[in-house]
Amino acid sequence: MKIIMLGAPGAGKGTQAKQIAAKYSIPHISTGDIFRANIKNGTELGKKAKEYMDQGALVPDELTCDLVVDRIAQDDCKNGFILDGFPRTIPQAEALDVALTKRGESMDYAIDVDVPDQNIVDRMGGRRACLNCGATYHVVFNPTKVEEKCDNCGSDTVLRDDDKPETVQKRLKVYHDQTQPLIDYYKNKNILKTVDGTQPMDKVFTDIVALLGE
Repeated sequence: MKIIMLGAPGAGKGTQAKQIAAKYSIPHISTGDIFRANIKNGTELGKKAKEYMDQGALVPDELTCDLVVDRIAQDDCKNGFILDGFPRTIPQAEALDVALTKRGESMDYAIDVDVPDQNIVDRMGGRRACLNCGATYHVVFNPTKVEEKCDNCGSDTVLRDDDKPETVQKRLKVYHDQTQPLIDYYKNKNILKTVDGTQPMDKVFTDIVALLGE
């Protein structure tokens, strides 16, 4: 089962991807993890990616796709995989299709976790992170036991710059400009499935499992 997770930043697709990966015993693959693993292991692709990242530049589509294809060629992906954060653009999606076709394969599902922008702004504005141990919380859905203090280590929790409303609005604009077209791309391939991401996380997961029908 080969699955692509789609959805705006903050829609909860990463959380769902991890649960799906666990249920179906397939690897959860995020581009961030791939970049980090290749850089850590000093691979040729990793060295190239690091050059761009060190300059604060985006890793080019072709290189990103090479890294993803290299990852999905590994043994643990023989029964499928779930892609989270890739593809982000139509050129990336096309490059992925070409690479899979060469292997005699194709994607099975593209799951869109659909959440209105205002919900995402509200949801992310409530996030709090511990800069010491990395734990994350939410003032409504997952509050700390002591206000603004991490349950794990007792350090202060903060609203990260990434989660501030003005930053979230910018990220959503980039998403709508670049990634939203993928919805139509996969709809035309008849593999798009949409779930209501405003529901409780458990219900979203149940709906996704029902859509996968396996």
